[in-house]
Amino acid sequence: MDITTIIIYIAAAVLIIFGVYHTVQKFRGKAKSSCCGTPEVKAVRKVDDTDESHYPYTYLITVEGMKCSGCASNVENSLDNMDGVWARVNLGRREAKVLTKKDYKIEDLKKLWAKHLIKSQISRF
Repeated sequence: MDITTIIIYIAAAVLIIFGVYHTVQKFRGKAKSSCCGTPEVKAVRKVDDTDESHYPYTYLITVEGMKCSGCASNVENSLDNMDGVWARVNLGRREAKVLTKKDYKIEDLKKLWAKHLIKSQISRF
């Protein structure tokens, strides 16, 4: 066996060990990052006013490209950072239920959410 073959075997072994380690960490919920490069478990910004009666307008957003809990947290945090908005994201359905304190036109919401890099389809309840 020559030195090149030994180096290839060592490199392959390191890659296999790394892959197994990362997979185990992901299944245990301790992965350092998600598909979008953010921590898999990320704190969601809490809205101060969580009384639904204070939010008379409801919109349902279908969010494109949301694949992990990190993505969902990013979307929810982006929406919750907007004035008078409270959002709850459902990752499984790729949807966000957005409650607002004022009435918006769908076109205005699309422009506003585009600033927050949210690609979406919006419908109103």
